Amino acid sequence: MRSSVSLVVAFAASCAFAFPAPLQPRTDSHEHSDDTTAWDDGATHDFIIHDSCNSSETLQLRKGLADAVTLADHAKAHILRFGNSSEHYRKYFGNAPSGQAIGYYEKVINGDKGDALFRCDNPDGNCQQPEWAGHWRGSNATNETVICQLSYSTRRPLEQLCALGYTVAGNEANTYFGSDLLHRLYHMPAFGENYVEHFAEDYAEALELARSNDSYTTRDSDVLQYFALDVYAYDIVVPGSGCSGSESSMGSASETPTLSMTDAPASTSDAPS
Repeated sequence: MRSSVSLVVAFAASCAFAFPAPLQPRTDSHEHSDDTTAWDDGATHDFIIHDSCNSSETLQLRKGLADAVTLADHAKAHILRFGNSSEHYRKYFGNAPSGQAIGYYEKVINGDKGDALFRCDNPDGNCQQPEWAGHWRGSNATNETVICQLSYSTRRPLEQLCALGYTVAGNEANTYFGSDLLHRLYHMPAFGENYVEHFAEDYAEALELARSNDSYTTRDSDVLQYFALDVYAYDIVVPGSGCSGSESSMGSASETPTLSMTDAPASTSDAPS
């Protein structure tokens, strides 16, 4: 009898080794606790529009800002594809390295937008002046830009690029809401970093800057606008043709009035720039 019991015990012990214990859920040592925050927690991904803008102004501003991002996005894509070797790149940036231009377009596309505010209430009184379509508030409020009523009645949507007789050479850089807002974004430190400036004031000066002093081209506001418009027209709107126009046609287009791209900080400021 005792030997039978011993056999039973031995058999049970062998079964314990033959059949492994049930699997237990694995504890992941890299699991994040509920209170862990993402590295970009608090980021602002959308442009901020002040509540002084009514629903129509807000809608137009959002569309214009989307156009600005579209222009910047394609300008960056063109440079990433061709580097600083394309005809359009050399026309506007000369022999300058391409990294800085890419960076300033990328700032508009994916830069944090929490330190930039667009408003419509004319706090500095500048919108009362003739032909003022908007202005950066400068020392009054470094992160704010005012969009005056004139912008909403004169700026064109990007869908009209190359239409109505427009050429890049023959019309102002602020003809389209998107390109105008691209310029206004670069005045705010969040995007222009107090480094993007106006070294050229029009199309002719932009091209001359590329020929004679290209060290400034990739941080010139007008150059960044003209290049974005020109390559979007050539690559996307009218592929292989675009609507560059010629230097001899500069200022000859008459469909769009010439408006001040004013960036004065206050009502007592100097003349529009």
